[in-house]
Amino acid sequence: MGLVAVRCGMPSWEWMEALLNEWLWQEESWLPPGVTWQDIKMKEDEGRFPLPRDLVYTVPLAFAFIALRFIFERLIALPLSKHLGVKDRIRIQADSVPKLETFYKQTSRQPLQKEAVSLGKQCGISQRNIQTWFRHRRNQDRPSNTKKFCEASWRFVFYLISFTAGLGSLINTPWFWDHRECWRGYPKQPVAVAHYWYYILELGFYLSLLLCVSVDVKRKDFKEQVIHHIATVFLIGFSYCANYVRVGTLVMLVHDSSDFLLESAKMFHYAGWTRTCDSLFVVFALAFLVTRLVVFPGRVVHTTLVLSLEFFQPFFGYYFFNTLLLVLQALHIFWAYLILRMLYKFVFLGKVERDERSEDESEVDDEEEAPEEDGDEGSRKQRKGAINCKLASLANNCVLNNLTSQRKINCRAQSRKAR
Repeated sequence: MGLVAVRCGMPSWEWMEALLNEWLWQEESWLPPGVTWQDIKMKEDEGRFPLPRDLVYTVPLAFAFIALRFIFERLIALPLSKHLGVKDRIRIQADSVPKLETFYKQTSRQPLQKEAVSLGKQCGISQRNIQTWFRHRRNQDRPSNTKKFCEASWRFVFYLISFTAGLGSLINTPWFWDHRECWRGYPKQPVAVAHYWYYILELGFYLSLLLCVSVDVKRKDFKEQVIHHIATVFLIGFSYCANYVRVGTLVMLVHDSSDFLLESAKMFHYAGWTRTCDSLFVVFALAFLVTRLVVFPGRVVHTTLVLSLEFFQPFFGYYFFNTLLLVLQALHIFWAYLILRMLYKFVFLGKVERDERSEDESEVDDEEEAPEEDGDEGSRKQRKGAINCKLASLANNCVLNNLTSQRKINCRAQSRKAR
């Protein structure tokens, strides 16, 4: 009512700012009961207090990360992929059929049987050839190993630098060892310059991932990844505005501690370094299960849910922050389930066949052999590449069958000896 009364005598921008301050920055939402904005003001000699306007810099920083990633992938990641021996499969190019191309882009990438029959009549092509065309067309859109390697190497570099810098800035802080220190003196807690940049860079990076999610390689956990990025952006932004910086730095450190191991395992997987990939994946799985299922809920979530109540009464920020943490924990449990499936396969099959967490594409199609008609040299190369891929797959299956048979023989021999 007060704003409405003075609306006529205020410029529009001042009125909007006053309205924003009245509704968005209510003390009951951001501060514990009995604490006002005046109580947490700091003098210059007391240190830096986090202000919401600081987060504005993360938007141009996100675009800067996208530009830096573009340069990194072409000048560093691409030559590195060639040096490590990353190879792309030769895919058969689908013939140019405008009606099928229009249906593929505008209607569906996998037509139903009725749709395939209708398309066949329109184009004068058999139903089998229609299905083959769509299979080849889908395979054309599947990302190459080089593209996936470049993406993984970019995330690996950031997560490694972020974890190293974050650990170096936190290891000597009192709240790193005693989590009650996260709340002692809250909310009037100064923020160090190192932790300020830790926050700004992390938020800018996750914003860049969210902006690029539509052009990046889509995994089978695509929806969970989007939810994770959105929850992380809200978590970092809200915790900074509410001055949950101390516990927020611990949350970011826990996440970065295992992510760079996963990205390094992906890089060696694309390069065909199977043993190195398997070893790194086992290390990552152990680190992930310990940090996300033990340290995160047992230490970080416990201090925000339980220990914080020793210093202040619950308020909106308390419930909102902990809700976001629980959303992340639910995603951790989902990914832990996929990782445990991988460990099961590694223990009982002796090989990590694929990354159950996020390595599969959303759809998988078998490569088809090239048509039998005579064509140019490019078509012959495609046919040769497709045949080689099938021979390699057949050889791998034979090796796996031999290994399985050998294991059964060994088990029977051990049983006889035991008897």
